[in-house]
Amino acid sequence: MILPPAVLGLLGGGQLGRYFTLSARTMGYRVWVLDPDPDSPAGRLADRHLCASFEDRDALAELAAHADVITCEFENVPAASAEWLAAHAPMRPNPRALAIAQDRIAEKRFLEDAGVAVAPWLALDSLAAARAAIPDWGFPAILKTARLGYDGKGQVPVSASGGVVRAFRELGDVPCVLEQRVELDREVSVVLARGPDGRCRSFPVAENVHRQGILHLSRVPARIDAALDAQAEAVAQRIAEHLDYCGVLAIEFFVCRTGELLVNEIAPRPHNSGHYTLDAVTVSQFEQQVRAICGLALAPADLIAPVAMINLLGDLWPEGQGLPDLSRVLAQGRARLHLYGKPAARPGRKMGHVNILGVPGESDASQPARLAESLWGELAEGHSR
Repeated sequence: MILPPAVLGLLGGGQLGRYFTLSARTMGYRVWVLDPDPDSPAGRLADRHLCASFEDRDALAELAAHADVITCEFENVPAASAEWLAAHAPMRPNPRALAIAQDRIAEKRFLEDAGVAVAPWLALDSLAAARAAIPDWGFPAILKTARLGYDGKGQVPVSASGGVVRAFRELGDVPCVLEQRVELDREVSVVLARGPDGRCRSFPVAENVHRQGILHLSRVPARIDAALDAQAEAVAQRIAEHLDYCGVLAIEFFVCRTGELLVNEIAPRPHNSGHYTLDAVTVSQFEQQVRAICGLALAPADLIAPVAMINLLGDLWPEGQGLPDLSRVLAQGRARLHLYGKPAARPGRKMGHVNILGVPGESDASQPARLAESLWGELAEGHSR
């Protein structure tokens, strides 16, 4: 068990790291952040910000020398850096989990080896492989880069076999995954924590709506039946066990119109769809991350009230005029505003989010979701004026 005032090392300094830092410091821990951004949201709150590349061996050595345990809020840490850190300090999650999540080909193979259902897919590692893609394989599909794709980046829809080569070239002739599109009923996610003793706690399943590949809104409870809810939690725990995982892990699922549950991808860290836990659950995903990596007892993760979380992207920020008009949001007693302290807004950049709480004891998030969409619409309309 790692107790305060131990030093917790953090790889990555974005908004997920910011909330981890706040939770850790509230609990009496010290936090050292390694991130190359001098305006890192987490670095600005940490006890120490090592402003350096993830490949800077001197910075890695300094972090390893002072941290009692190291975790991440960013999975794309270079493999050599993660392995070096793990050889010199406790690292949770382990480098294998990071390596699998960094590469969609490795991720799909891992999931299948774990006995987890995924959408039909093909690994295309070359132009020749793209040319040889089976003509009647199952289009429409989507071609995704194997590495470094997120928030809809690194993805091209493909309607027929003739478009595979064109899409492969558009993505830079890099290894890709060709994934069959499935008939979706909805998308859901499970965020869970797993301690070093193997015990797990899952947060309530979130139902997610994306726009242009970026999470727009999450509502909890998700509109799925109890059997599917339990299945999603069981699959997430199976994945965590097969990874020998320690920390907070997010699993994104497709719910097909046939009722089949397919894993889309995994994220070895807290997740945007878990932001609702900051206000609507008895413990946040970030405090649970601290508890898991430090070997503390995991807290009960019970829903206090139905909730809708809506992302605030840089598209809503008036150019050169500071913040958007948030008065309507702040006039709502059940709205909880979270801004990430990022100095520059740009389209698609996550600048904050709002959690809208429903009435405790109710089991339907429709009213919070409607209010969240209404508030977002007013902000979008204000930006377009």
